[in-house]
Amino acid sequence: MGEAAVAAGPCPLREDSFTRFSSQSNVYGLAGGAGGRGELLAATLKGKVLGFRYQDLRQKIRPVAKELQFNYIPVDAEIVSIDTFNKSPPKQGLVVGITFIKDSGDKGCPFLNIYCDYEPGSEFNLDSIAREGPWQVWGAHLPVSSYREVSVPGHLGSQTPVSGSLVLWLDVHNLPGTSRRLSALGCQSGYVRVAHVDQRSQEVLHMWTVLQDGPISRVIVFSLTAPEEAPDQPRQEACSVLVVSMLEPAVVYRDLLNRGLEDQLLLPGSDQFDSVLCGLVTDVDLDGQPEVLVATYGQELLCYKYRGPELGLPGATPGFQLLWRRSFSSPLLAMAHVDLTGDGLQELAVVSLKGMHILQHSLIQASELVLTRLRRQVEQRRRRPRGLGDRSGPGPAEPPAS
Repeated sequence: MGEAAVAAGPCPLREDSFTRFSSQSNVYGLAGGAGGRGELLAATLKGKVLGFRYQDLRQKIRPVAKELQFNYIPVDAEIVSIDTFNKSPPKQGLVVGITFIKDSGDKGCPFLNIYCDYEPGSEFNLDSIAREGPWQVWGAHLPVSSYREVSVPGHLGSQTPVSGSLVLWLDVHNLPGTSRRLSALGCQSGYVRVAHVDQRSQEVLHMWTVLQDGPISRVIVFSLTAPEEAPDQPRQEACSVLVVSMLEPAVVYRDLLNRGLEDQLLLPGSDQFDSVLCGLVTDVDLDGQPEVLVATYGQELLCYKYRGPELGLPGATPGFQLLWRRSFSSPLLAMAHVDLTGDGLQELAVVSLKGMHILQHSLIQASELVLTRLRRQVEQRRRRPRGLGDRSGPGPAEPPAS
């Protein structure tokens, strides 16, 4: 494992900016803004919430961090987590959830504030959302609870807990074109559960469990490879789950729907740099296939790529290869991959104990990649036999210029 970690190449991303926090954040302290709007929210333990985005200032795109004053968060509160989601159509708007602990004498009391703005035109405005009076839930003691908006404004429906152990992370993945979903959770005890659920009938179709050593800091359900669509069968998404443990190497369980939690692949070297605190699955090298990123308390960011015969590599043994690693000056807590600058390329936001780093692709390398792929498409169209009705053939003659 050590050799795999040493053999990694250099990180292809460069650091564009760094924003220092007034106090440290934690593994639950980073959330995305409204979908497609290039914003991030970062929460610190001492009750501060920062809105982060890029703005056009003096004909240059520059990062801007602004403190957002969310109502009904006491000045002495300690923020535990922050998260966001967009309302389901036909409704529009951003919903922000903030959990915090307020000292009430002999012990702290947990609170959950849920913010959104119903005013037309302000549904996605973070300043307006922060000023709204939130729904507030306090004294929550269940391991996992979920809340939904019902017909009476200001009231919340609650569901029962799903686990008797302290859950550290939960991920839900809807299967495209179906009413089914995969729900994964990881617990402090090392317990991992994945459930295959039909949301329409509320039936649990399958459930898989495994017990690992050490607390589970992250579980992520994702599509590792997409199999070819058979002409007589609907396409089935090949789902896997990333399980990140604080004491063991991170692992990926492949093809959940067919193999459950039996096909395990290790991320080599992921346990070489202290505890792994967070993970992310996204396409970093822009090849259309996901990479797995893990960030550690030992100040290292590691990027892995899956290699296997189903990806056009005959004879390849299925497994993950360490592509590159990057060192930071303090422990890493959270990550997000989002287009902050609006240029179509996503930036990688990495939250450390000291603040937030923004890593960007090289525009020169990105432009070369685009040109290479355009040339490849042109060559493929030239080699393709032209038949009747071939779209790549010549189109109708253009009308003469007037």
